[in-house]
Amino acid sequence: MVAPKVIVTGGAGFIGSHTCKALAATGFTPVAVDNLSNGTPSAVRWGPLEKGSLEEPGFLDEVFRRHRPLAVLHFAAFIEAGESMKVPGTFYRNNVAGTLALTEAMARAGIPVLIFSSTAAVYGNSEVMPITEAHPLLPVNPYGRSKLMAETVLADLAATSNLRFTALRYFNASGADPDGELGENHEPETHLIPLVLQAAYGLRPSIRIFGTDYPTPDGTCIRDYIHVHDLAQAHLLALRRLLEGGDSAQMNLGTGRGFSVREIVETAASVTGLPINAINEARRPGDPAVLVADAGMARRLLGWSPRYTDVQDHIRHAARWIETTCPAAPTALIA
Repeated sequence: MVAPKVIVTGGAGFIGSHTCKALAATGFTPVAVDNLSNGTPSAVRWGPLEKGSLEEPGFLDEVFRRHRPLAVLHFAAFIEAGESMKVPGTFYRNNVAGTLALTEAMARAGIPVLIFSSTAAVYGNSEVMPITEAHPLLPVNPYGRSKLMAETVLADLAATSNLRFTALRYFNASGADPDGELGENHEPETHLIPLVLQAAYGLRPSIRIFGTDYPTPDGTCIRDYIHVHDLAQAHLLALRRLLEGGDSAQMNLGTGRGFSVREIVETAASVTGLPINAINEARRPGDPAVLVADAGMARRLLGWSPRYTDVQDHIRHAARWIETTCPAAPTALIA
């Protein structure tokens, strides 16, 4: 029996590649679609790679014609909130126009199911924690606004066509494949945990803490860290729900626990047994003080619950990935 195919845009990236592995383990053939601007070809191991951009004329039409997928999982996006404050047009062009081009190609091919990689950045700042899906959508940076615009596009199309979608608003993706096969491999790196670990291993001189005067217990930003393995499992469950006839939905993914930047630095030092040089700097524009999820809807609709709720596991898996892939990294004291 031929395994059913699904398209994974951004399938050579961090979350996309982990989801490809999870898809293959449950009987799907993931077809990674990636222009490799941020993705890594070596991360595409569980299905074919189609190299190209979503807005390239005819590219998606040909990919859909040859593979005839059941559905699309859409990860391809620019994601760095701070960078979006500098070049907002780039984020709108890639994240919004790219999503629109994808949905138009899906309509031409008769593909009705889409899982969309969204973000907690659609909520912006909040005085109420944890954040539910009923929270006002008031993003504070172009990255968050571009994702909200893409969600709006999907909702409008779903109301006027046979498209059904699930937008998964996840909080801070982190960790690495527990089996050690995949990890974060961004260039330049922008995520906190790998940056902290690079400082621990001497791969960079220090880690910068942006803002120590936030209204939090230690003055640094607090985030809800969701393990990439748990994110991949949620995408699988969302896909199966739509394939079985489920309605469109938008839902949070998170653990409901928040950890501050300083707590991440201290936990990484404890896990690795290595010193970390942390430098305090001014706040970055567009960074909310606290983001913690209420993922009750995902639990109810998907039957999903995160397996890795202790950030020590996230850091331990990420540290093992760095040790495996970077010969310059010394071996740490990881249990």
